[in-house]
Amino acid sequence: MTAHRIHNFNAGPSALPLPVLEKIQASFLNFNDSGMSITEISHRSAKFDAVLNGAIDRVRRLLSLNSDDHVLFIQGGASLQFAMVPMNFLGPNDTADYINTGTWSAKAIKEARIQGKTIQVIASSEDQNFSYVPKTISCTPGARYVHVTSNNTIKGTQFDQFPETFEIPLVADMSSDIFSRPLPMEKFGLIYAGAQKNLGPSGVCMVIVKEAFLETAEQHLPTMLAYKTFAAHNSMYNTPPCFGIYTIDLVLEWIQETFGTLERMAEHNQRKARMLYDVIDGSGFYQATAQKNSRSLMNVTFRLPTEDLEDRFVAEALENGLGGLKGHRSVGGCRASIYNAVPMESVAALAAFMERFEQEKG
Repeated sequence: MTAHRIHNFNAGPSALPLPVLEKIQASFLNFNDSGMSITEISHRSAKFDAVLNGAIDRVRRLLSLNSDDHVLFIQGGASLQFAMVPMNFLGPNDTADYINTGTWSAKAIKEARIQGKTIQVIASSEDQNFSYVPKTISCTPGARYVHVTSNNTIKGTQFDQFPETFEIPLVADMSSDIFSRPLPMEKFGLIYAGAQKNLGPSGVCMVIVKEAFLETAEQHLPTMLAYKTFAAHNSMYNTPPCFGIYTIDLVLEWIQETFGTLERMAEHNQRKARMLYDVIDGSGFYQATAQKNSRSLMNVTFRLPTEDLEDRFVAEALENGLGGLKGHRSVGGCRASIYNAVPMESVAALAAFMERFEQEKG
């Protein structure tokens, strides 16, 4: 590890690839021979235009997008998307289906209802404290879309396969697992992802929307809350979050250069997650909070026998250079977020520490 850097398991903002940080550091004061920082150049300049379109091109290649798929960059994070999706795609006589798998999907449901939109919660895992994701669903006939949260950072669950919705497009919050694996893009009308978990720094949200789905959007919306505004202006209707987009471009470049494809990225992530789940499953000391068939490859959540031991685990881990392991404040426990940028050696260091801690305290 570089001096003064720890193994970073924060849930978001989270780890960025070290080569990306080094590239930012090297070019921050003089980006691409401009004599200015990336934070200083005009967003209307040719140099930033190359950054923006380069990031869009990398998204297209990694996800094998069609020419009519729009890649947008919007400020406000995924939380704004909770409101924008129903605002854009649900008219007075429309309905949409939502699957409730925890905190973030519950927030999306709330934002739709605040607007008086008609939605149906067609499946939920609340009956078992959100420890699993529903595997089968029954869609409402004529629903405009089915909304899912692909990965649940707080409870440590994830859809390993997306539900079958037949002709109804999926809308997915993929903030915490975007670009961690290949996606069946034909299933989705729209995907959104806040960058700060698996893609870049906070302050920008990536949206991928199919043209056919976009064409059905409502008219007469506030300009900055209409997806059509961002699509028509290539995300440049107003000043975009330039540094965030620049970092996303570098992260996507790192994925391409390091792994080549999302299939290889997925294999890498599976190996990392298996290393931690093997420790947990082979232990009588640690207990996973997610059911085995719904476990996340991005957020490994677990409990220890007592809250006092959990506090000691987090504190001693930090003393050993392992940070960000405290569970979400709403549920407690422990959580290791092992997003794309968390290297294998960090996961190995955590697994070894977990084994030592059990031997000493178990």
